[in-house]
Amino acid sequence: MKNANMTRRTLLRGAGVALALPYLEAIAFAQTGKSEGEAPLRMAFLFVPNGINMAHWTPATEGALGALPHALEPLAGLKDHFNVLTGLTQNWAFAHGDGGGDHARSAAAWLTGCKPVKTSGANIKVGLSADQLAAAKRGSLTRFPSLEIGCERGGLAGDCDSGYSCAYSNTISWRTENSPVSKETDPRLVFERLFGGEDVNESAEAREQRKLNNKSILDFVLEDAKSLQGRLGAHDRHKMDEYFTGIREIERRMSFLEKAGKETGVSGEALKARMSGGMPDYPDHVRLLGDMMVLAFQADITRISTFMFANEGSNRAYKQIGINDGHHETSHHGRNPEKLESLKKINRFHVEQLAYILQKMQSVKEGKSTLLDNTMLVYGGGISDGDRHNHDDLPLLIAGGAGGTLKGGQHIKYKNGTPMTNLLITMLDRFGVPGETLGDSTGKVQQLF
Repeated sequence: MKNANMTRRTLLRGAGVALALPYLEAIAFAQTGKSEGEAPLRMAFLFVPNGINMAHWTPATEGALGALPHALEPLAGLKDHFNVLTGLTQNWAFAHGDGGGDHARSAAAWLTGCKPVKTSGANIKVGLSADQLAAAKRGSLTRFPSLEIGCERGGLAGDCDSGYSCAYSNTISWRTENSPVSKETDPRLVFERLFGGEDVNESAEAREQRKLNNKSILDFVLEDAKSLQGRLGAHDRHKMDEYFTGIREIERRMSFLEKAGKETGVSGEALKARMSGGMPDYPDHVRLLGDMMVLAFQADITRISTFMFANEGSNRAYKQIGINDGHHETSHHGRNPEKLESLKKINRFHVEQLAYILQKMQSVKEGKSTLLDNTMLVYGGGISDGDRHNHDDLPLLIAGGAGGTLKGGQHIKYKNGTPMTNLLITMLDRFGVPGETLGDSTGKVQQLF
């Protein structure tokens, strides 16, 4: 380490562990000769299922955001860092003669803009997703081209919605038109993949050693870290301390959840199912995965991520906020006031988790900017009103500063029916993947960048 030239891909090593570094001024200087280097741009897509109570989502007026509607109130402190977008549509999520299956189609089309083939067999087909197009073009710049995570397990085979394969409902990421990318739901496995090491056999040994001795992953890179600290300025040392604190906190929280599971007789696959199913620890699960996504961006392990808060069509109950009925059941409200109120609470709860993630990004300093300033993050889903199963005027917002090119604080209305893929190709262009078309895209969106 002492004689190594530091880059964004420099790793702290020890006993099978290879830990990436966060954004540091010393690395920027080594690469550019300037103390203030340019932080990389990141892109994330956070998905929520089953539609929204749109009356409590859509801002009252176009233009500058004033008082936020109920579902978006948790984002009040971040108003200058996001835009609400209305009118965008995923046309190929509509039936077009294929009958039922709106939930499967909505997830499959969300980042592809393509029509999924109605099948529950092996002949699945939809299209390349925006995140994987970006990963194919820019993913070689980081250790992992992309990161796919979520809070509900689910297979990629079988019939999950009116003759549509479970692959369509349980992932939003498609490497090719026939190849869905499965997400990881187990926080421990996500952590080990991101921070555990490069050699599979060594990593497994190190993992077992950590468990036996109740050690942090940081204990294995301590010598390398001390060597590096001596070469850093005060600001970078503070950044390293923040980064290490974040890793230790994640390890502590994972250990607590796993210990709690063992104390109640839940272990092995049952514990994994409990954590992946999110009961009773769903908020912890969302935030743990969100924290790891932020750390992966901070350390430039990846610059592209998808995060499904739940699978499309999920019937999870939200007992932690007093809702015992399933989400999917609740979304079919039939204008029932009680169901609409429950849906309103679920929508706000999800946005509270989004606010947590955005605030964490905002707290990470990168030179004179923040991680949030250097991110484009889309949040929303492929269904507007869950009772009608409509896929126009989708509930969407885009957060972050896109490297100083995206101004927030606006409600931007597009003509209803404007392809959502127009937003996606505009983001791809900003991400360094210009000149692409995607699904049913017809051109870039205006007013945004």
